[in-house]
Order: sequence, then C-alpha cells, then structure tokens
Amino acid sequence: MNLFDYPNEAFPEEITTVLEENETIRIEKIVSCGQTSGWYDQEENEWVLLLKGEAELEFETHKTRLAPGEYLVIPKHTRHRVLKTTQCIWLCIFYR
Repeated sequence: MNLFDYPNEAFPEEITTVLEENETIRIEKIVSCGQTSGWYDQEENEWVLLLKGEAELEFETHKTRLAPGEYLVIPKHTRHRVLKTTQCIWLCIFYR
C-alpha cells in the first residue's frame, strides 16, 4: 500500500482505511475530495497530517486552513468539523 494512492474515479464519501489499530492507538488514511462533515466530539485525541490537497477545519472558536505537510493536534472532546476539502490525503492518528 502507498499512502499517496488516490482513486481515479469520483467518490461520494470520504474513504477511510485503518492502517493499524490496537487498544490505545488507531492510524487511518483518509481520502477526501469536496466532502465536508458534521460536528465531531471524539473520545480520543487526534493528530492529523495533511499529505495532499488543501482543507479548512472549523472549531468552536476559530477556523484553520491546512496545506500539504501541515499538521495539528485535536484534543479529545474538542468540537470540530471539516468545512472544505480539495483532493486530500490525510494521515490521522487517534490515541487515548
């Protein structure tokens, strides 16, 4: 598997692939293109790295834009949502 593999056809929803998982950590590759999300309020901390594309996330107090190579930590129970995505590849690590 290559982290930079991207679908050749349009897809209506994000594509999430769990790369590794155990009782304390989950590593996911997420592919998106134009998808947005509702509000998340997660039970886990999340470290997210945007590998490809551009995205905009909204938190209760601010918005932030991500470009390739940029990352952020989202502490558990921090309400957030995805407002905009181009052809994005994300690497997300969820941990307790």
